[in-house]
Amino acid sequence: MYFSGKRILVVGLARSGMAAINALHKRGAILTAYDAKASKLLENGIEILKDMGVAVYVGVSPPLSGEGLDMVVVSPGVPLGITLIQEAYALGIPVIGELELAYRIKSDQVEMFAITGTNGKTTTTALLQEIMARDGRKAAAGGNIGVALCSLVDEMDNGLIVAEVSSFQLETAVTFKPHICGILNITPDHIDRHKTIEEYIRIKSKIFDQQDAGDFLILNYEDERVRGYECLAKSQLVFYSTERSLTEGVFIENSHIFIARKGKTEAIASLEGVLLRGKHNLENILCAVAMACVAGVNGEVIQGSLRSFKGVRHRLEEVALHRGVLYVNDSKGTNPDSTIKALEAFEQPIILIAGGRAKGGSYADVARLMAAKIKGLVLLGEAKELLKSAVMDYGFKNIYEVDDFPSAVFKASELADAGDVVLLSPACASWDMFPSYEHRGDLFCELVGMIIARDSTS
Repeated sequence: MYFSGKRILVVGLARSGMAAINALHKRGAILTAYDAKASKLLENGIEILKDMGVAVYVGVSPPLSGEGLDMVVVSPGVPLGITLIQEAYALGIPVIGELELAYRIKSDQVEMFAITGTNGKTTTTALLQEIMARDGRKAAAGGNIGVALCSLVDEMDNGLIVAEVSSFQLETAVTFKPHICGILNITPDHIDRHKTIEEYIRIKSKIFDQQDAGDFLILNYEDERVRGYECLAKSQLVFYSTERSLTEGVFIENSHIFIARKGKTEAIASLEGVLLRGKHNLENILCAVAMACVAGVNGEVIQGSLRSFKGVRHRLEEVALHRGVLYVNDSKGTNPDSTIKALEAFEQPIILIAGGRAKGGSYADVARLMAAKIKGLVLLGEAKELLKSAVMDYGFKNIYEVDDFPSAVFKASELADAGDVVLLSPACASWDMFPSYEHRGDLFCELVGMIIARDSTS
């Protein structure tokens, strides 16, 4: 798309917004930037933008009518219901997100794969990127995984981008068309923003909405909501399953991964030596393997990747084993279903640290599992009373409430005995106390380090 001379407003000045501004500035756009936060929270970014000639509004919305705007680019963290975006829609100004912008400005020689789902996106994206790189391809991972897609496409003239895409990013997708995409699972999440599970399901389907018969859609057969996308697909469909053998698709049998396609069944890789923990990670593995297979990667490359891939930060990350206690950082467990998967990954007694900002879903299922499985529960954050009430409904009483995050980690360590797991898996967003789940996970690791250092001198 031709951006030179176009008047574009970028809304939201975090990582995605800044990447969009840099990409558009390079292409000659006339830019206005807006963020609702106070300027002191944006550090030196404001001055950098002003030096670039960008008109900057912070805290006060820029005028839209009479400005002749050609487009609004909105960051994924900005709800589309805010007055400014609704005014843009009313004026007929196109509104897109950074995902859509990156797709429009990428080189034709850059191919894009994409992965979405409620849980497991980051692990699957990172694993697929490693498989493709091991296969000798120029491959990078970006999007919701932490690297803004606009930054990546600006750096790549050719190659492959494996994109982790969230519902927030897909909300504003228009022409986005990954050649191969995978959907892992759909459970209630971000209902505070999307209002209904039906709308959340519809938005997730936008990952494959523009695909055609030359593209591939990889779906989890064991997730009823995901399986339901079959009737909407215009691309070539490949299912995967952890529960059954498939006549068409990717599945597990006798600890081996198989692919059945076009009447032929082939063993791809063994699960022996796979480092990822938990049943949910088998789903992540099969999705990545299915995507790699249709991309033409051979079994030897896939096998090597499965045996070397250790997972991603903040997702069941084993931080330390200290005095017989395993400390695990699952800060990316930002919803109840994700925390359920984390709890199911361990047989040992668990001291769970949970709480933060609720996202609108029910806590009944995770509370039931907590009551049956954990040894102690340390709660903090905005949702602690909600979680406390939910777990007490199932008769669990070994609950400790704290006011801040360091107190939560120190209390969990105090409660743990040799053979236990101290698990940070909050079942909540981090935004009541932290800028992101990464900051929360980083502090957990830092505090565990302090506990080890303290104990070594005592």
